[in-house]
Amino acid sequence: MKARIAVIGGSGVYQLSGARLIEKIDVPTPFGMPSDLITVAEVGKQTVAFLPRHGKGHRLLPTEVPARANIWALKSLGVEQILSISAVGSLREQFRPGDFILCDQLIDRTRNRELSFFGDGLVAHVPFAAPFCPGMSEVIGGILEKGKHPFHDRGTLVTMEGPLFSTRAESNLYRSWDADLIGMTALPEVKLAREAEMCLAGIAMVTDYDCWRESEESVSVEMILKVMRGNTKAVQQLIPSIAAALSARGECACHRAAENTLVTDPALIPYETRRKLWLLYGKYWKGASPQE
Repeated sequence: MKARIAVIGGSGVYQLSGARLIEKIDVPTPFGMPSDLITVAEVGKQTVAFLPRHGKGHRLLPTEVPARANIWALKSLGVEQILSISAVGSLREQFRPGDFILCDQLIDRTRNRELSFFGDGLVAHVPFAAPFCPGMSEVIGGILEKGKHPFHDRGTLVTMEGPLFSTRAESNLYRSWDADLIGMTALPEVKLAREAEMCLAGIAMVTDYDCWRESEESVSVEMILKVMRGNTKAVQQLIPSIAAALSARGECACHRAAENTLVTDPALIPYETRRKLWLLYGKYWKGASPQE
């Protein structure tokens, strides 16, 4: 079963509400198993693939999310556009708990993650100046603008390692960098989607003010879960309209992101690397099949 649109659900978003189940697929990949079974469902009139980032029941730490397997698996199902949903903390007064943000920039503070499909005998340098797909974000922004839920059409997101929350010194440091939000899961997911030539845009759902705002009590899981329930209900109601709008999009520069960026001579790429990445880059290797 093929699906051109996928939703990766973050904290609190573990399924698609009101969708008609078509099938659940177990997708082995060269990078291990994805976070969970991929659900293919009919959302409105669109076929959508859904993957819970942390697994059903929220079993995976941010560092443990198998992002390479997740992106490869969605690519194998024909996915071209990914709506990434995540819970974040706010570093700015104007980004209030409950608000939605369409992030446009990232700062990487992760340390212990597989950040790329490249390596193991294959070198490439894919542009990443605009990490989230601008065209996809514009379409989603149009849907959010028609609704009543408060949202912001841009924001810079710091991705930290976790699973602990920030110290106050770290929170204030990120504020001094002009960052707006902090989360634990956008990277390497966004990088890998770009390398895999897939559009990705993210709805970041604010749950708290991190710990910089000394007039507020420090962030806690209880506080986050309370706000998250409202956020989850609101975003679930938006997904059918977003899926319908995204289905009307045509070709995008994201779908050619790796073109002319692969540096290594295909004849010198190790067999195992070619085998793993044939799904992603075989079209650029001019008939050099993974068996050669």
